Amino acid sequence: MKSLREVLLVVGVTAALVLLARWEGRGGPPQGLGLLVGSSLCVTLPLLLRHVLPLTSAVLSAVVGLGGIGFLPAWPGMLVTMGAFCAAVYHRERGPGLVLAVCGCWVLVSAVIAGSPVQVFTVTDLVVMGVAPVATGYALRLHRERAEQALRVQRAEADRASAEERARLARDVHDSVGHHLTAIRMQATAVRRVLGGESSIADRALGTIADLSSSALDEVRGLLSTLRDVPAGAGLAELDRLVGRLSGPDRRIAVTWSGQAERAVPADVDQAAYRVVQEALTNVVRHSGAGEVDVRLHRDRDRLVVTVVDDGPVVGSRESEGLEGQGIRGMRERVRQLGGTLTAGPREPGGWRVRAELPTGGTA
Repeated sequence: MKSLREVLLVVGVTAALVLLARWEGRGGPPQGLGLLVGSSLCVTLPLLLRHVLPLTSAVLSAVVGLGGIGFLPAWPGMLVTMGAFCAAVYHRERGPGLVLAVCGCWVLVSAVIAGSPVQVFTVTDLVVMGVAPVATGYALRLHRERAEQALRVQRAEADRASAEERARLARDVHDSVGHHLTAIRMQATAVRRVLGGESSIADRALGTIADLSSSALDEVRGLLSTLRDVPAGAGLAELDRLVGRLSGPDRRIAVTWSGQAERAVPADVDQAAYRVVQEALTNVVRHSGAGEVDVRLHRDRDRLVVTVVDDGPVVGSRESEGLEGQGIRGMRERVRQLGGTLTAGPREPGGWRVRAELPTGGTA
């Protein structure tokens, strides 16, 4: 399907060039029709390479376009080359500087070939033919990147909300079902002691009830632990992937390890540290225009310190989020359960800081 679309693009653009040239009477006499069709097709074919070799595609189209200008005066093939340079900036990962330089050279050479005196070749022509395609392609690329980043942020927010809902359900089920299973086991054990083995059948039945309730409680706790921790293995090993999702053209996120970085940490500390960073970065994306974010992790013998610092402004909604928002409260509760501390708030001279200290128990 994609190949068919590419072929239709080449055919459609070629036909449009030919029809436009003939309609304006610039294609020359009928015997020049073959040259017109061939030139239009050659200047359009490089567009097939715009995804894999964007700058090469534009240069090839420009070379053909320059040749066509010499044989076909006022030929509209330059419009295709302008589109090729626009596509080169859009599909090329690097900055637009090189494409802009090549496009400017193409415009100047085309003016010389067309016989336009340099003093007549105005700055307006250079802007329209040279700068406009590059600027348009760059603007479209920024729009695409921001749309992709917004989608990643939405997915990360949905994952976080889903994880919070799973954790809430896990707590509710554990409090309810776990309490009742524990009560059943205690009652069965108490009755066995009261009977003192007077009835072997009753003693065996009560023993079975106590064992089953204990096994069921262990299984419920295991299942709920899995439910809380989904996605499984979400820890500091996933930090680079998280940073990649939330980074963008207007936001740089740097991760720095210090201290005894090679020392392992317990699984619950590892997951808590990841959740703190995840929530802090999500808050930066949602409530701040920060351009620089530093994630610092310092590993001591008996603690892990996680600090997330950004240079974004402190606005009203962000300050209220830091003081009483669900995200900050959830982080503080998670850290407190492990015996750690968490602080969050504005910093001097500006920006926001989240800092969590998690005890590791001297894990080697």
